[in-house]
Amino acid sequence: MLDQSKTAFIFPGQGSQTVGMGAALAAEFPVARQTFEEADDLLGFALSELCFEGPEETLTETVNAQPALYVCGVAALRTLLFVWGDDHPFRPACAAGHSLGEFTALTAAGALSFPEGLKLVRRRGELMRDAGTRSPGGMAALLGLDFEVAQKVCEEASRETGGVVVVANDNCPGQLVIAGDDKTLAVAIDRATAAGAKRAIRLQVSIAPHTPLMAQVADEFRAALEATTFHQPLVPVIGNTQAKTLTTVDEIRAELSAQLTSSVLWTDSVRAMLAQGVNTFVELGSKNVLIGLLKRIDRDAAGYVVDAPEGIAALR
Repeated sequence: MLDQSKTAFIFPGQGSQTVGMGAALAAEFPVARQTFEEADDLLGFALSELCFEGPEETLTETVNAQPALYVCGVAALRTLLFVWGDDHPFRPACAAGHSLGEFTALTAAGALSFPEGLKLVRRRGELMRDAGTRSPGGMAALLGLDFEVAQKVCEEASRETGGVVVVANDNCPGQLVIAGDDKTLAVAIDRATAAGAKRAIRLQVSIAPHTPLMAQVADEFRAALEATTFHQPLVPVIGNTQAKTLTTVDEIRAELSAQLTSSVLWTDSVRAMLAQGVNTFVELGSKNVLIGLLKRIDRDAAGYVVDAPEGIAALR
């Protein structure tokens, strides 16, 4: 078993969803299957069927992808802890999640119950979809550009159009994501290329998360946060917006509210965990995106992926 004092649990965000997610775990482990069944009952529709069978275009919709990733992450977590057994309960040194994954991390840390978390992420997905309908936008990945240069590109593009574009995700050295309204995003892509970006790739999304365009639903989301019961985390959770530890309920609510319109500082979040002595990261949920980013941040850190029975077997 891993050294819990040096291990972090990390959870992926939107973009990691894929048809078939969680199906193999649910087929082999009753605890995973029961997690999906619980989610179906709570939501009132067959989310499990959407995860296991698609269709992809429906699963990818923000309102579905967010609860799907949350449930898949919790199912993977519960399965791993069940296999490890109750004789020696495993409590990682810390937890973190990328954007939506932060909600899963809070559940893993005991700060947010599964039913309350599922309700909250479904509402988050609805509100972000609504914001995207009112103010259409998009995202673009920038490869090979420094954070400071990307910020300057976004500021210049925003001044030129009077619109909005910002650095939404700092994923790892050399990989940033910018987001904003369509016109300003297009200008920023051109400017990023001129500034030396190796590639500037428009992503297939129609919303601009982690930007001021989400501010129009911020009050509604804050109301949802206030209606949600949170608890003090049993393990430290590293927040996205400042890459600092969340230790109180007030800090959690403030973080999740700010995250809606603020950048995801994933590089700094991973470095904060490394600075705390973590050298092993376990990604739980769907795919291996975060472990791929980890290797660009610290190639010496160990990474494991738990999204299928093979990942469970590797950690037995």
